[in-house]
Amino acid sequence: MNITIIGVGKLKEKYLKSAIEEYSKRLSRYCKLNIIEVQDEKTPDTASKKDEEIIKDKEGKRILKHISDSMYVVVLDLKGNMITSNEFADFIGDLGLKGKSNIAFVIGGSLGISREILCRADYKLCFSKMTFPHQLFRVMLLEQIYRGFRIIRGEP
Repeated sequence: MNITIIGVGKLKEKYLKSAIEEYSKRLSRYCKLNIIEVQDEKTPDTASKKDEEIIKDKEGKRILKHISDSMYVVVLDLKGNMITSNEFADFIGDLGLKGKSNIAFVIGGSLGISREILCRADYKLCFSKMTFPHQLFRVMLLEQIYRGFRIIRGEP
């Protein structure tokens, strides 16, 4: 299975980079992992709603460059479906059984995801109604993907 994580913004914190490296190493037993960072846009403090939409659209276009037609796209969105870790494992397993072995998870920037990306999504997933820093969320997503593969294989 091929898993691609597309995130807006560059990871800067050393402790988060270390966590991502660790989960990437663990996941190498279960899938081919590709992590892509796309440039984020600077958001002025005085940005209007229209300015924010323009910023999300620019980031969305950068994300789209990395999404192929063959990818099953899962967008992380506050309005998405909330599921348990076991349901997430079933979700990943079912995609594999259906021949959808090229999965892209998309994490937007600080303003969220563009409409264009939301329309391209095959599935919208919400981990929590709380808001998390998008850099930290990459680690959380990797952990859940790793946990999902462990559940699928019946491992502790």
